[in-house]
Amino acid sequence: MSASPATAAIAEPTADPPENLAALTRPDFPLLAQTACLGEPLIYLDYAATSQKPSQVLQALQHYYSHDNANVHRGAHQLSARATEGFEAARQKTANFVGAASAHEIVFTRNASEAINLVARSWGEANLKPGDEVLLSVMEHHSNLVPWQLLAARTGCRLRHVGLTQSGELDLDDMKAQLNERTRLVSLVQVSNTLGCLNPIAEIAQLAHRVGALLLVDACQSLPHLPIDVAQLDCDFLVGSSHKLCGPTGMGFLWARETLLEAMPPFLGGGEMIQDVYLDHSSWAELPHKFEAGTPAIGEAIGMGAALDYLNGIGLARIQAWEQRLIRQLFDRLQAIEGLRILGPTPEQQPHRGALAAFTVEGLHANDIAALLDSAGICIRSGHHCTQPLHRYYGLSGTARASLSFTTTPEEIDRFAEELQGTIAFLREHS
Repeated sequence: MSASPATAAIAEPTADPPENLAALTRPDFPLLAQTACLGEPLIYLDYAATSQKPSQVLQALQHYYSHDNANVHRGAHQLSARATEGFEAARQKTANFVGAASAHEIVFTRNASEAINLVARSWGEANLKPGDEVLLSVMEHHSNLVPWQLLAARTGCRLRHVGLTQSGELDLDDMKAQLNERTRLVSLVQVSNTLGCLNPIAEIAQLAHRVGALLLVDACQSLPHLPIDVAQLDCDFLVGSSHKLCGPTGMGFLWARETLLEAMPPFLGGGEMIQDVYLDHSSWAELPHKFEAGTPAIGEAIGMGAALDYLNGIGLARIQAWEQRLIRQLFDRLQAIEGLRILGPTPEQQPHRGALAAFTVEGLHANDIAALLDSAGICIRSGHHCTQPLHRYYGLSGTARASLSFTTTPEEIDRFAEELQGTIAFLREHS
């Protein structure tokens, strides 16, 4: 079966069982070998919040600070040269990872939130005016809502929000109805961190471009789990975060078309982003440096480069195939629990959905469930997952969420489900 434009970068499921990547990769993750309370093995099921780091990333950080620690771009000595080489190599690795045409299209930021704020501050303030519209969705992470709210307050542009289908997927009919000649930007998550749905970005890009709008993609929940190519997606901006990619915290990136970056004014001012400085005016450095003021997160960038090498060494298609097997098992186990409701589409409704399940249990609070599971050595997330409007849309104050990775084992899913059933029984008995 040929892939549609919306799923051109998505691996098709095969009849063969997927390779057990957990067995191959877990020795690389020292944190996962520890025991938790009462000597139970630690089970980490909070990858949608942050990933664990393989020893290859930890070694890259250690090597930089032990051997190459110096500021980049500014020194003629050998330490600075080596630091600059490692830093810019990480930029090229990032460009290759997303299929960018050039490393000049990759701007390093502190995180994906800063990357979205960069676009809102730079492109948004330069291009939006009263009457213009930015189209979002009700499933967005706060990082893809608040920057646009602040922009609307500054510029007078209007924010609109696409709703959901009954299965918890993006309502494309609603999107088509809301797109119009006033829409200047569509900004959407590719995989929801709460619903797990995979949005058809390539199709959405066609719809947006048809009315003259640009498309920004929040790819934080998709980049670690499936192959991404910005040319196939046909988006205009894409943001990612290192700590979701087995890399260090405090590091993210913006990819944008080079023509857009050339036209955008700087986001922050200071050292590094300048060409010449006078007392009363300055000129800007070439791309991408005009957006990177001050000393960057050098070690973190090098660590992210090592993480991308690690993921590429496994292969994103292999990761996706293994995680699809895991998410089907997770849904099977959770759906068998009385009174438990999972948000978002099932693997049957959307085979390529994200490897997570946010759920509620009738009559019980998500925080109580998570706290008791933690006492058994099982780490899940509870709360609104930075999607308060989405939870409000469903009339919920919060959910519990289990999120998986290629290091997750089938045995961990089984033990989680068994402990969850016991936790629910205990809470119901004592409520």
